[in-house]
Amino acid sequence: MTFLSTRRLLIASAAAFALSTSLGAQAQSASPASATPVAPAQAAASLAPRGAQLDIRQVFKRMQDAGMHSISEIDWDDGRYEVKATNAQGQRVKLYVNGTTGAIEYTRIVNRHR
Repeated sequence: MTFLSTRRLLIASAAAFALSTSLGAQAQSASPASATPVAPAQAAASLAPRGAQLDIRQVFKRMQDAGMHSISEIDWDDGRYEVKATNAQGQRVKLYVNGTTGAIEYTRIVNRHR
């Protein structure tokens, strides 16, 4: 099994576990009226990885504002976001973005022809 297949299997398993846990908790609740609604701010915060204060949408918007386009990936790794995009000069780049401030900490030009 390849790394990607293993990763997908783990993600699917985690999603199934979370869904079953959620459904079990809903079935045990006393009444539907007792459910606590989630505020939009809480829902947006759940999109950000643990330790980050910006969610993926906010990072995407900041990268667009910085002149990046063709944004293909935004991943959380080692306490920061890693973003693959094309800069204003048309070069493919990998950006390392602070998860709290959204500042670009480091930019690396990616050679597509490896």
